[in-house]
Amino acid sequence: MITTARSVVGLYQAASVSSLISSLSVSALPALANTTAFCDDACFKALESVPMVTTSSGLQYKDIVVGTGPEVVAGYQLVVDYVGLVKFGKESGRGEGLAEFDSTLSRGMPADIRVTGDPETANVIPGLDEGLSTMNVGGIRRLYVPGSLAFPKGLAAAPGRPRVQANSSVIFDVKVLYIPGLEEEEEEEYDLADLVFEED
Repeated sequence: MITTARSVVGLYQAASVSSLISSLSVSALPALANTTAFCDDACFKALESVPMVTTSSGLQYKDIVVGTGPEVVAGYQLVVDYVGLVKFGKESGRGEGLAEFDSTLSRGMPADIRVTGDPETANVIPGLDEGLSTMNVGGIRRLYVPGSLAFPKGLAAAPGRPRVQANSSVIFDVKVLYIPGLEEEEEEEYDLADLVFEED
């Protein structure tokens, strides 16, 4: 489950984020073999050439798929799928790579997240809230979240879930499935258009 964070703590860990990004080479893919993700081997390779966007908060992201649906607006409730990943090192005994610590895909159930656009009132970690706030429905994005925008107290290990150290950089692959209420409006307009067309 995504941990709520209502305050941003720590400093932007640029070195940590850079280290995390550099770990995403094709050679790191075997560590993701048991991870349900949005991106296959070809997608990971293509992602290397996608421009990195860095925001003023230190959040970085790359768009895997740019959404063409309604734009996310602060205050909206979103239905999303996500995969949370954390880097592990040689001390783990498994070499270096990425491990899944949370995933709606693994649970088979998407999450409802209300985006606030404000790290002080965010219902999820600030980096995830910010990353979702500039997406469109149908979009898939990889978020590189610095420790200062992630889990200030860390996440304890649990069966099937690795520990996330306090203020560790993490990755979220996110997909905005739909915005409740907006898809019904679009369907109604589409049905009306069909009706008019048939009358003509």
